[in-house]
This record gives sequence, C-alpha cells and structure tokens, in this order.
Amino acid sequence: MALSSYLIGSQSLPSRSLFSSSSLYPLSALRRHQSVSRVLPPLLGPNPQRPKSQRWREVGVIARAEEKAKSSGSSSPELGENELLEGSGNCDPLCSVDEVSSQDFEANYQPKTDLLKALTILAVSLGGAVAINHSWVAANQDLAMVLVFAIGYAGIIFEESLAFNKSGVGLIMAVCLWVIRSIGAPSTDIAVTELTRSSAEVSEIVFFLLGAMTIVEIVDAHQGFKLVTDNITTRNPRVLLWVVGFVTFFLSSVLDNLTSTIVMVSLLRKLVPPSEYRKFLGAVVVIAANAGGAWTPIGDVTTTMLWIHGQVSTLRIIQGLFIPSVISLAVPLALMSLTSEVNGTGQKTSSMLASEQMAPRGQLVFSVGLGALVFVPVFKSVTGLPPYMGMLLGLGVLWILTDAIHYGESGRQKLKVPQALSRIDTQGILFFLGILLSVGSLEAAGILREVANYLDANVPNIELIASAIGVVSAIIDNVPLVAATMGMYDLTSFPQDSEFWQLVAFCAGTGGSMLIIGSAAGVAFMGMEKVDFFWYLRKVSGFAFAGYSAGIIAYLAAQHLHLSLPASLAQIPFVSGS
Repeated sequence: MALSSYLIGSQSLPSRSLFSSSSLYPLSALRRHQSVSRVLPPLLGPNPQRPKSQRWREVGVIARAEEKAKSSGSSSPELGENELLEGSGNCDPLCSVDEVSSQDFEANYQPKTDLLKALTILAVSLGGAVAINHSWVAANQDLAMVLVFAIGYAGIIFEESLAFNKSGVGLIMAVCLWVIRSIGAPSTDIAVTELTRSSAEVSEIVFFLLGAMTIVEIVDAHQGFKLVTDNITTRNPRVLLWVVGFVTFFLSSVLDNLTSTIVMVSLLRKLVPPSEYRKFLGAVVVIAANAGGAWTPIGDVTTTMLWIHGQVSTLRIIQGLFIPSVISLAVPLALMSLTSEVNGTGQKTSSMLASEQMAPRGQLVFSVGLGALVFVPVFKSVTGLPPYMGMLLGLGVLWILTDAIHYGESGRQKLKVPQALSRIDTQGILFFLGILLSVGSLEAAGILREVANYLDANVPNIELIASAIGVVSAIIDNVPLVAATMGMYDLTSFPQDSEFWQLVAFCAGTGGSMLIIGSAAGVAFMGMEKVDFFWYLRKVSGFAFAGYSAGIIAYLAAQHLHLSLPASLAQIPFVSGS
C-alpha cells in the first residue's frame, strides 16, 4: 500500500523500495533537511520505484556521505555540508531530481561493462525490426506483446547495470505494447477506444497520487508531523516498542508507509542511542507501516488502486482488514517483546526531541492537510465523483491557505505549493503511468484473461493465489502484481468487496515486510540506520512472516465466523456507500 518521503530532523535516507511501490507520497522533503539530506535528494528521494540492486549501491553512498559529514562537522558544522555540496555538483536548491541524480550517479557509478547495454540495445532493435513486419505481429500479437513486456520488465529490474532510468523504460514499453496492440487489433479504432479507456483509468490514479504527494509534502515542510512524534514520551523499552508500533500503524493508515517510516525512524534517532534495540524499533516501524497501509483506501498505493477501480469500498475494507492488520502487527510485537534486545537492561534515551521548531501555523497546515486526505472518501460518497477529484479539491484548499498565511513572506517560498511541486517524485509517477498502461495493453489483448483461466484451472484456491501475491511482493514490485491481478479477474469473476479482493489488498500491502528490500519502508529504514540485509533476515523476517501468516488466518477465520468491526460503523455519515 501501496502513498512518499519525509524527514524530521537531521538524517539520511536511501531511495525507494527496491521493487516496492507501496508508497506513493513525496519523498523529496528529505532534501530540505540538514546536511546529507539536502545534498543527496535522489538517494534519499522519493521514488519508491528504483530497482533493488541500485538501492544496495545507494545505501553505501549515503553511508559514506554521512560519515564525511560527521567527521567534518566535529570541527565546523558548516564544513561537512559544504564539502558534500561540492561533491554532489553544487546543485541549485531548485534543481530537478533527475539533474541531481545524474550528478551523483556520475560521481559514484563505476562502469562494469558495456556488454549488457549492447545486448539490450541489440535486442530492442531486433524487436523493433520485427514489429515493423505488420503481418507477423498481426498473426502473433500475444507472443510479440509478451516478449516486449518481458524485455521491458528486465530493463526495469536491471536498471543499475544498464544505467537506464526505470521510468523511461516503462514509458517506452507502454508505447511499444500499444503499437503492437493497434497492429493486432481488428481495427485501429478499436485499439484507440481501448487505449482511451485504459488512459482514463490510469489517469485517475496518477492525479490522485499527484495531489496526495503534494499535500503530504506541504505538511512536512511545515514540520506538521511533530504534533505526532513529540507526544511519544515513554522510556520503558517494552512499552516504547508497542507505542512506536501502533503510532506508526495509525499514521500509515492516512499517509503512506514510506512517509510514516521516515517520520518515525527520525524520532527514534533522537530518542534512542545507536543499539540493537533501536534497530528492533526500526524494524517494528517497517512492519507497522506496511500493516497500517493495508486497511484503508488511502494508506497504500495498491489498496488505492483497488478502491479507485471499484474492487473494494471504504467501509468494507476497513471492516474486513482492520483486525487482520492489527494481528499482523501484534504478533511480531509480542514475539519481539520476548527477545533479549528488548528486555536488555540499561536502555538509554536521548532528549533531543525539541531540536527543531515547527514552521509558523504548522498546526493549522497539519490539520487542514490531514483533513483533506481523510475527506476524500466522504467526497466520493457524497458526490459520486472519482476519488482524485476530492484529492484535487483538498490540494486546492491547501494551496489557497498556504498562499494566504505566507503572503508577503519571501523567505518562506519553500512552504508554498509551487515549491512543493518541484520536490515531489514525478519520476515515480511516470513509472506508475508506464507500468499501468503496459498492463492495460495486456488486458485489452486478452492475455491476462488467459492467465486467469489457467490459474483457475490449475490453482482453484483463491486464498492460495492471494497469499502467493504477498510472498512475491517481498521481491517484486507490488503495483504491477496487483495491476495484473485486476486485469486477470474482473468484477464479474469476483464482485466488489469479495474475499479475494480484500485478501489481495492485505497480502500485497503486508507481504513486503518479510524482506527489508521488499517495501519502500524497509529500504528507507535500511539506509537511515545502516541495517544489513542479512541482519534483518536473521532477526526480523521470521517475526514478519509470523505476522503475515497470522493476519491471513485471522482474516479467513473472521470471514467464516462472520467477525468484523462493529456494524455500527455503517452509521458513519457518507462512508458506508463509498
């Protein structure tokens, strides 16, 4: 849940989840913050779409940069940042993510070989040459589309080795697939009609994400999340474990897993000194952020996709998934509470929580921004219009508000919407656009339906299919997985709010917790706390898998026993029909 990027305090963060797009909101806020965060926006940045292999390299780059900043900062607080600025190309504060990315990439990338690039370009050229042969494509449309999709997805997976931008590969793949579809369709008019319908569906998600990312970016610019983090005062290690878990859980339900992770790990870095215990707390944040995003329609990108396209409704998904999501968090928390890392004596805490000041009228901006996000389901139910219209309405209100409260304050331009728009993750949005259009072409050609028929014939258990999606999402991006599932099964196969769609939402949202590279939240935590992949695998993956399995069992048990949140929730104004 898959909506991306925030920081409170001085910190550094890696790029996006290796294959996880479960996070949608702007990650760019990192850039505004101190030292490394201002200097390495692309590495800390927003896009949860960067390949996992690239993220491993970026984590190392961030670690080296942070160490340099620390060593320089001991003698002169300004020196470390200046040196880093020189190393990153002296980028102007308003430069784009791509510009800074290219500077840091050029400075740190070590060419291995041009062989892979040459082979890829050759394969693409041959594919293009074959595509020119209209008669072959028309006769073998399905094979041609599968080949193009496989080559494109391989380019996305091996983005680092090929030095190709993932978003660019996704856009080229989408266009090529639709060109093949136009050749293989009975007529061009039919292909254009299918493309128009697919574009309309995809644009709803793109506009929704654009508005949501900007709203969260504005709130973060005003340090609004301090209202949440400053109220965590307990110093008992076991109690703190549970408090951090459930605060992250509910925060992620209205924001997104990546944003919530950055906010909470930033708090932990001020509250708890470096130790195994702090790593455990960070791992709890990852599990809680992914679990919290699964049970609301705006908490994760994949859940949002299902909601916008009508597979789930607001009330039913909250009723059906709240208890399983809580259990998927409570089980790991209970097991981790028994470990020596949590029960160890002498845990010390820090008192640095007041080191940053909230921007003027930050409380007002936080309230309006949060209200705008929560209001979206209400707007959809009242007006019957798509959710992105409600999100754009909230953005417009926040835009007018920030213009009014900062009128005449030339030094506070970064707190206004135009500056926020320059910091959000447009690369990630374009990646979503390419992937979703690509999947739309496969759906239009009937390929996904053929896959669904095969699964129905050979794997008749829908619970097993949904559970497998969650396991695979720990390795591969959950957005294409869910998009493909939506293409394979329409509402005639499984009606709105059926057990299958709710399980898909839960599994795709929480499955990424099983590996640290399985979600945007995990990769953010890995970079901020320098956590090793195998440390997480040894210490946390078992707990995460136990929570994932317990959540699925809890959901299936609740469905058979007809258990859910109290039916009185149906009386919440306007929500029951959304």
